[in-house]
Amino acid sequence: MKHHFIGIAGNIGVGKTTFTDLLCKRFGWDPHYEIVVDNPYLKDFYHDMLRWSFNLQIYFLSKRFQVQKQIQQLTNTIVQDRTIYEDARIFARSIHDMKKMDDRDWENYQELFKEMTSYLRPPDLIVYLKASTDSLISRIKKRGRDYEQNIDPEYLHRLNIYYDRWINELLETGGMPVLIVDTDGKDFLSDKGYCEKVFQEIYQKLNH
Repeated sequence: MKHHFIGIAGNIGVGKTTFTDLLCKRFGWDPHYEIVVDNPYLKDFYHDMLRWSFNLQIYFLSKRFQVQKQIQQLTNTIVQDRTIYEDARIFARSIHDMKKMDDRDWENYQELFKEMTSYLRPPDLIVYLKASTDSLISRIKKRGRDYEQNIDPEYLHRLNIYYDRWINELLETGGMPVLIVDTDGKDFLSDKGYCEKVFQEIYQKLNH
């Protein structure tokens, strides 16, 4: 089998890390997880978005770029928990549109993003884990990360809108292959049958 690069995309709390872990164990692939626990800006950002938005997004961009540089020379299929493209198309864009990042920082960020991604290999497949805002809120509360407990539901809803818009653009333009996985009412840890069904859809998408 050819070595591939898979990006697991989706909103906060949708279950990307769990899904990445299960997928890699199923096929013996290499996971690359999003760095959350050690992020020095995340807690500050949720308390004061305007002050910390640019710092947070530059931190994510830097870390994601480091991971994707490693992906350039594949020795196995790689599964990445959230992609660098989501940082720009979803999070930074939505923060700017909410007036939580000023125009000067946004333009600076955009230029840096374009320069970085010009050197990177895009994913062979984007797996978009989709969930309603209510489902996301429930999962966030269940996993109990302190800094996430006060996330505004309107912010999560806005991110869902941006995700759907980005995914629709990819489907319309053929920018990157996409598989949409509806996770509402699903638990990948307990529903083994559904989990295996999705795994097989991914495998077939990569090897059609």
